[in-house]
Amino acid sequence: MSDMITADLVDLDLAAETKEAAARSLAERMVTLGRVTDLDGFLADVAAREAQMPTGLDGGIGIPHCRSAHVGEPTLAFGRSARGIDFGAPDGPADLIFLIAAPAGADDAHLTILSALARRLMNEEFTTALRSATDASAAAALIRGEEATPGASTQTAPETPAEGAPQAVAAPSGTEGGESPQTAPEGAVEAAADSAEPVTASATAPTPEADAGAPFRIVAVTSCPTGIAHTYMAAEALEQAGQQAGVELVVEPQGSSGFNRLDPAVIAAADAVIFAHDVPVREKERFAGKPTVDVGVKAGINRPAELIAEVRGKAERGEATAPAGAHTPVEDAGEPGEGYGTKLRKWLMSGVSYMVPFVAAGGLLIALGFAIGGYTVDKAPSVAEHFAWGDHMSWAALLFQIGGLAFSFLVPVLAGYIAYGMADRPGLVPGFVGGSIALTINAGFLGGLAAGLIAGGTVMAIQRARVPAALRGIMPVVVIPLISSIVVGFLMFLVVGKPIAELQKALTDWLSGLSGTNAIILGVILGLMMCFDLGGPLNKVAYTFAVGGLANPNEGSLKVMAAVMAAGMVPPLAMALATTVRGKLFTRTERENGKAAWVLGASFITEGAIPFAAADPLRVIPSAMAGGAVTGALSMLFECTLRAPHGGVFVIPLIGHPVLYLVAIAAGTAVSSALVILLKGARKTGRPDQAAESASDAEGGAAAEAKVPVAA
Repeated sequence: MSDMITADLVDLDLAAETKEAAARSLAERMVTLGRVTDLDGFLADVAAREAQMPTGLDGGIGIPHCRSAHVGEPTLAFGRSARGIDFGAPDGPADLIFLIAAPAGADDAHLTILSALARRLMNEEFTTALRSATDASAAAALIRGEEATPGASTQTAPETPAEGAPQAVAAPSGTEGGESPQTAPEGAVEAAADSAEPVTASATAPTPEADAGAPFRIVAVTSCPTGIAHTYMAAEALEQAGQQAGVELVVEPQGSSGFNRLDPAVIAAADAVIFAHDVPVREKERFAGKPTVDVGVKAGINRPAELIAEVRGKAERGEATAPAGAHTPVEDAGEPGEGYGTKLRKWLMSGVSYMVPFVAAGGLLIALGFAIGGYTVDKAPSVAEHFAWGDHMSWAALLFQIGGLAFSFLVPVLAGYIAYGMADRPGLVPGFVGGSIALTINAGFLGGLAAGLIAGGTVMAIQRARVPAALRGIMPVVVIPLISSIVVGFLMFLVVGKPIAELQKALTDWLSGLSGTNAIILGVILGLMMCFDLGGPLNKVAYTFAVGGLANPNEGSLKVMAAVMAAGMVPPLAMALATTVRGKLFTRTERENGKAAWVLGASFITEGAIPFAAADPLRVIPSAMAGGAVTGALSMLFECTLRAPHGGVFVIPLIGHPVLYLVAIAAGTAVSSALVILLKGARKTGRPDQAAESASDAEGGAAAEAKVPVAA
C-alpha cells in the first residue's frame, strides 16, 4: 500500500457527523492530490455502493469504497472520528473510517486493497494502534505496514492474497534449523497478490500423504454478498482460531470477482468442512460426504473457535450430512436472527427470479403471435404437422406455439427454484415434479408456490436424517429425488392440490368479474406496490400476481397485467422528465442517469429509478408511488388489457385501448415528476446554508446524500 496512502490522506480529527460528510471530507484530500478528478462524480459512485449494502463493520470500523471512472489511481484515505459515525454496523458507530477509491475496471487493485485491509482489521493490536496514533505520518506508515503493529504475532502470512485465493493455516510447529519464523516483508504482499497458490502461515497445506499423526484437518469456504470485506475477515478469523486449536485449516474465500478452487487432494484429505457464507457456496458438491457446519459469514467472524469445536464433534460422531438446524444458503442470506417471514420471502424470490425469463420470452412470443395472426391464432393446427412458408398465419402460429411451450414452464420453474432456494440442487427434481402436478390438476400459480415449499421442506427433512456411510454417495442422485418426489406427488395429488385448485378457480373468477370501483381500487394498490421498492420484493409480488393470471387469461387478468406494467414504467420516466425540466435540482451524475432512464422506463425496467431513490428516498419514493397509483387506477378505469408480461412501449400495439393506455402512463409520469420537483425545490429554498456550498452542490446537491438501500 506504499503508494496508496500518505500522511496527506490521513485525518486524525475527522469532524464529520454523517457518513456522507465523512466521505466528502476524505475525498477532498484525494482531489487535492490529483487522485480523484471529479469530486461529485466520485461521491455519487461511493453513495451508489453504500446503497447496495452498508459498509460498516463490527468493532467501530467503516469502509466506504467504490470503483469509479473519476479515480486516477488506487487510493486509500483514513479518518478517525472522536464522536463516531453511523455506517450501518450492528454494534454501533464507527470511529475508524477507511475510504477506498479504485479506477473503473481496476478490480484486482480494488479487491487487493480491501481484502488486505479486512484481514488486518481482525488484528486488535492494529486497530488499537490506529486509535492511539498521534501523528498522521505514523498512522499512514502503520496502514502501509511499514511500522510493526505493537504486540502483533511474528508468525504472519502475507496479508494480500489474490482475489479468492485459498488461505492455508497449519498447526503451530517448530521450525527447522532453529530459525524463527519472520513477519512477511512488504514485498511478499505484492508477490502474494499475483500468486494463485495457497498462502501458508507456518507449514504447507495438508495433503493425503500426511502421516497418521497429523492434526485434524478442516477446509472452509467464506463468502458474503459483496465478496470483499466480510469474506476475508471470516477467513482470517477462522485461520487464527485454527492455529490456536492446533488444527490444519485451509480457507477458500469466494470473492466478488471469482475464486481459486482448493486442490481436490486437500478437500479429499480433510476431516470436516466449515461453510461461513451469506450467498450460496459455489460448487458445493465438491465437499459432499463430510461432516459440515453451515452458518452465516458473521458467525465465522464472531465465533470461529466454536465452529471448529462443533465440526470436530460432528466428525467424532460420524455425522456426514447437514445436522438438524443447519441452514441452506438462502436461509443464511441476510442478518443473523431474521424471522421465518424474511426467509420465506427469499425462498419465493428465488423462484420468481428464475421464472421471469420464461415469462418474458413466452409471453412476448404469444403476444407477437396474436399481433400477426389475430386472436384466432390459438386455433391454428400444430406447425409440426402443417406449415406454409409463404403464409403469415403459419409464422404467427409458429411464434404462438413456441411462446406457449415456453410459458408452460412458468409453474414448474417457479416451484423447482423455490425448492432450490430452500434445499439447493437436491430440491430441483421434486420441485419440478410438484410444479408439473400443479398444472395437471389446474392448481396453477398458487399450486406452484405450494409445491415448491413442500418440495424444499421435504428435501431439507431428508438431508437431516442420519444415513449409513454406504448410502451417502447415492443420496443426492437416487435416494433424495426418489423419496421427495413420492412425498410431493402424494401431497399434491391427494391432499393439498384440490383445495388449492378450487382457490385458484375462485381467484380467476374474481378477476374475470372485476369492474368499476373494485377494479380502480385494485389498480391503485398494484401501482403503489410496483413503485414502493422499485424492483424489490413488493414490486415482484405485484408483478408475479399479474403474471400468474396470464396462465389462464381472462378479461380481468389482462387488465391487471396492463395496470402493473404501466405503473412500473412511471418511476424512471418521471425521474427522466424531472431531470430534463429542472436539471438544477439534480447532480451531474443524476442528470446523466436521467437520460438513460427514458429508455429504461419505456422498456418497463422500474429499476432505472433506483439511483435517484438511493440518493433521496424520502422525496423520490413517495413521488413515484403517487404517480404509480394514478397510472394503475387510470389503466383500470380505461379497461386497458395486455397479453404480454413485458416489453413497455414496444408492445403498445398489443394493448387494448392503446391511446388511453399512453394517457394513463403520461398522467402518472407527470404527477410523479411534479411532486419530486416540488419536494426537492422546497428542500433547496428551506436550507439557508446552501449559499455557502460549492456551485456544483448548489446546482444538484451532493449525490452522496445516499440514505438506505431501496431494493435488492
